[in-house]
Amino acid sequence: MNFTGSNILSVNQFDRDSVEYIFSVADKMQPYARRQKRTKVLEGAILGNLFFEPSTRTRVSFGTAFNLLGGEVRETTGMESSAIAKGESLYDTARVLSSYSDVIAMRHPKSGSVAEFSEGSRVPVINGGDGANEHPTQALLDLYTIEKELAYHGQTIDNMHICMIGDLKYGRTVHSLSKLLTMYKNVRFTLISPRELSMPSSVLDALDTAGHAFHITETMEGIVDADIVYQTRIQQERFASPQDADQYRGRFRLNQDIYTKHYKPNTVIMHPLPRDSRSEANELDNDLNQNPNLAIFRQADNGVLIRMALFALTLGVVDQVDQYECPVNWYSDKR
Repeated sequence: MNFTGSNILSVNQFDRDSVEYIFSVADKMQPYARRQKRTKVLEGAILGNLFFEPSTRTRVSFGTAFNLLGGEVRETTGMESSAIAKGESLYDTARVLSSYSDVIAMRHPKSGSVAEFSEGSRVPVINGGDGANEHPTQALLDLYTIEKELAYHGQTIDNMHICMIGDLKYGRTVHSLSKLLTMYKNVRFTLISPRELSMPSSVLDALDTAGHAFHITETMEGIVDADIVYQTRIQQERFASPQDADQYRGRFRLNQDIYTKHYKPNTVIMHPLPRDSRSEANELDNDLNQNPNLAIFRQADNGVLIRMALFALTLGVVDQVDQYECPVNWYSDKR
């Protein structure tokens, strides 16, 4: 894949070689993320961070990644604060805002909207999530995390067993991650959800075509050999009303007791965040916080590395990053 100047809209753009190349670039971003060094390779460049749907980690992660490469960030948050609320088309918005930016990261509640926006953009556009459709950068950071966590235990993505739990119908992160995993060999899936929130048939068809085995169930028992457990929250914003979502909230909780009973001692626990810690949901209990296999915060940290890599790739500066290095003068315990 030729990354320079390209949009990043879907995981369908990638093959295994391009994913591994992204990961190799992300590895090189570690010293900057850890504040061991800093780089000004994107000094003067501007990121348009357009988030028309609520976000904390993804929005701040994109901005942080760009800042760590020396660039500046301009943000729009919320549909109501944009000209779209006045009836402006995505095409017109793209034509205008792309003239103010060198690259754009965008999240929108409607499936397909980021691709539609990119048609009017004069700069690369990176999909930060479009409705229940896709979240390609989250899928990349999830896969990067899986690779790192399994390597720690002497395992690989090929031949692993992953359990995906919760809202698999509306959870765009599991859709994109599943599609990426079709590029690997002999991955086993256990898909745990209420029947009404099961994985879409299009994703199941992709797994089947790739030759991966999957088991669909509504119970958390009988999965003692899982390598990865990927928990998701109920996507309340995709339901017609909060009451519709409430009937599924809290159905699949994971705490230390359940983990001990049903998983291997080294099963990795993941979640795209935010985890819903309200008592009626509590999908990942706080009693897991001291479990060394809880990878959710390492997972979030990896998002900065992946997004730094994508900015460096799309703006064509991968080979220049270390040429613009300078020291970090302030105290930081991130080292």
